[in-house]
Amino acid sequence: MDIAETLDATGLLCPLPVLKARKRLQGLASGEVLRVLADDPAAVIDVPHFCTEAGHTLISQSDDGPAQTYLIRKA
Repeated sequence: MDIAETLDATGLLCPLPVLKARKRLQGLASGEVLRVLADDPAAVIDVPHFCTEAGHTLISQSDDGPAQTYLIRKA
């Protein structure tokens, strides 16, 4: 899978990881994939909810040590 861009949102608290992901996704073409790195405990709820509400596909969600990694395909 090709990752179009990576957003490092570690160190940012709710709602900043989702707001920055929304802005970054606006610059991507439909079908491109954004990787988001976040360590905010609320991101495990916020990112999937954001994807559902905005119509994007959450391809995967994993916990890689201190940060979580989300792969989001733009709608």
